[in-house]
Amino acid sequence: MRLRLGIFSFALSVLPSAFAQNPPTVPPPIQLVVPEVQDALDRAKQNDTQYLTAVSDALIAREDVLQTKNSLRPTVSSVWDYLGTQGDGLTPNGRYVTNDGIHVYRAWGVAHQDLSPNNVFRTGYRRAQAAEALANARVQIAQRGLIVTVTRNYYALVTSQRKYATAQQSAQNAARFLEIAQQQENVGQVAHADVVKAQVQFEQQNQTFEEASLAMQTARLNLAVLLFPILNENFTVVDDLASAQMLPPFPDIRVMAERQNPDLRVAEEILRQAGVDVSSARYARLPSFTIDANYGLEANAFALHAIQAAQPQFGALPTLGYYIVGHLTVPVWDWGTQRSKVRQAQLREQQAKVQLTQAQRQLVSNLYAFYNEALVARSAVDRLRRAADLATESLRLINLRYQAGESTALEVIDAQNTLVQSRNAFDDAETRYRVALANLQTVTGNF
Repeated sequence: MRLRLGIFSFALSVLPSAFAQNPPTVPPPIQLVVPEVQDALDRAKQNDTQYLTAVSDALIAREDVLQTKNSLRPTVSSVWDYLGTQGDGLTPNGRYVTNDGIHVYRAWGVAHQDLSPNNVFRTGYRRAQAAEALANARVQIAQRGLIVTVTRNYYALVTSQRKYATAQQSAQNAARFLEIAQQQENVGQVAHADVVKAQVQFEQQNQTFEEASLAMQTARLNLAVLLFPILNENFTVVDDLASAQMLPPFPDIRVMAERQNPDLRVAEEILRQAGVDVSSARYARLPSFTIDANYGLEANAFALHAIQAAQPQFGALPTLGYYIVGHLTVPVWDWGTQRSKVRQAQLREQQAKVQLTQAQRQLVSNLYAFYNEALVARSAVDRLRRAADLATESLRLINLRYQAGESTALEVIDAQNTLVQSRNAFDDAETRYRVALANLQTVTGNF
C-alpha cells in the first residue's frame, strides 16, 4: 500500500497546473464486477478509438451506398428567377437583347436524368457496395483485434492476482522457515548458517511480494484504460482461467477460417472495387446522354396569361408550357487521357489480385501457427498443473524432513523457489492458452 501511495504522489507532482486546476471527475466508490471477458469486451467497444473509427467508417459507407443508388434515379428541382432589365426609353424590351422585356419571371420545374454509361451499368453503385462490404470487414478485423487485446489484459490481471497470492504465501512460508531455523538453532540442531540462509530467503520473498503487488496494480491500470472512459480502478475481475473451452479439431477450424475470415474478405472487396474501377474507366470513353424536362413559365408577368412585351398586339397569351433538352456528349479526342486511366485502373486491379493471393497464403500460415500455438499451450497447462501439484507436495515433505533433521536448509529453499516457479509457470500457461484461443479466433471467428 505504501508503494502504491508513493507512485500516486509522484504522479501528482509532475502533472501540469492545468490538470490541477481542472481535475477529472472522480468516479463514485462503487465496486464494479467484470465477470468475464465478454463483459470487458462490451465495455471496451464503447471506448476503443480504433474500433469506433471502423464502425463510423462502415456507417459512412452505408450512406454512400444510399447516395449512389439515389443518383441513378431522376431528380426533380424547381427554379425561380426574376430578371430586371434597365429600359432604353424607346422599346419595351430594355437594354439587354437576351431579355424579352424589362421584367422577366421564371418558375420552372426541372426533371433531370443522367443516362451516361456509368449510370446505366451502375458502376458507382456497385463500387459503393464493395466499399461498404470492405468497411464491414474492417469492423470485424478491429473487433477481433480488440478481443485479443482485452483477453490479454484481462487475464494478465487475473494472472497477476494469482502471482500476488503466490508471492504472499511464499513470503509466509519463508517467515515460517526462518522461525523454524531459529528454533532449531536455539536447541543446537542446526548451524547458524541455516538461519542466515533462511533470512536471505525471507528478504528475497518479501521483495518478490512487493514486485508482484506492483505488477498487479500495473495490470489493473492497463485494463482500466480499456474499460472505462474515465480512469477507474474500482473494479474486480473473475478468475475463470480453469474453465477455458476445448480446442476444436483442425478440420473444423479450417472450415471456419475459409468462411469467416475478415482479412480475406478485405482483399476480395479491394479486388472487387478495382474491377469496378476498370469498367468505370472504360465506360467513360463511351458517349453519354442526359435529358432535362422543364415545365413552368417564363413571361413578362408572373401570371398564367400575360402580354409579351415584344408583341403586345396579340394580347394576353398562355405562359405555362414545357420544353425538353437532350444533351449527347461524344468523346472525340483527349490526348489519350481516358486510355491512360483504363491502364491505370488495370494496374490497380492486378495489384489487388496479388494482394488477394498474399492474403490467402497469410491466412493459411496464421491458421497453422495459431492452432499449433494453442495446442502447445493446452499441453503446457496440463503438464504444468501436475508440476505445481508435485512442487507443493515436495515442499511439504522437505519441511517435515528438515524439522526431523534429515534435510538441509538449501533443500528447503530450493523447494520453496521451485514451488513459486511452478505455480507462476502454470498461471502463465493458462493465460497463454486463453490468448492463443483469442489469436486463433481472429482467423476463424468465434467457436
